[in-house]
Amino acid sequence: MKPVIKSMRPFIGARSFDVSRSFYAALGFREQVLSPTLSVFSAGSFAFYLQNAYVAEWVDNTMVFLEVEDVDQYWAQLVALDLPAAYPGVRLLPVKTFDWGKECFVHDPSGVLWHIGEFAR
Repeated sequence: MKPVIKSMRPFIGARSFDVSRSFYAALGFREQVLSPTLSVFSAGSFAFYLQNAYVAEWVDNTMVFLEVEDVDQYWAQLVALDLPAAYPGVRLLPVKTFDWGKECFVHDPSGVLWHIGEFAR
């Protein structure tokens, strides 16, 4: 019998744990504190761990792909939040279209690169 996979949750590091916690809450993720140095952030059935750990070589090379239903709508919501003004180091890169679909990009306060994408139908 094959094992049943129930979830997959990447671990993301944070240069400033409290700043990153605030950033992900502003994005709409729900936080569950697991310990003083570890939280799980979720949206629906999807989640990731945020840890109070920072190794530049690791964090600078961390990328997460978040698939959304409508990337243009998600982009409009990101722009409305004005995250770069509230969180130093945060960068937003607008929607680009590829043959496989569309995506925009968000660099979190620690440098983690989020690909926010929608696959072509």
